[in-house]
Amino acid sequence: MQNVILLVHLLLTLALIIVVLVQRSEGGGLGMGSGGGNMTAGRSATTAMHKATWVLGISLFVTSMALTIIAAQSSSGTSVLDRITDRPAAREESVPVTPETSGDLLPPAAGDDAPLIPTAD
Repeated sequence: MQNVILLVHLLLTLALIIVVLVQRSEGGGLGMGSGGGNMTAGRSATTAMHKATWVLGISLFVTSMALTIIAAQSSSGTSVLDRITDRPAAREESVPVTPETSGDLLPPAAGDDAPLIPTAD
């Protein structure tokens, strides 16, 4: 049941995004634009796109609430923090790196006769 509601929720989300992007911009977004926004005497006619936006928005809200209720009912009642134990995680034993095991990764010692910087001979 939860998967079906989740699928419907995702489809409603995509439909709402498409409907909002297709609508004609009326200008005056965030109170800017033509100065007569709320000062006009009559209300503008509600279009089919406007109604579709409301229906999709309310449907999206309802599916969100349904998913929340289903998730709350199916939860185990324990916190993720309850699963953490006090014992440390198992660590792997690491082998110390020595010149015998690492090859020529270490620079030569100070007493060696080998030059530190190779010369072009």
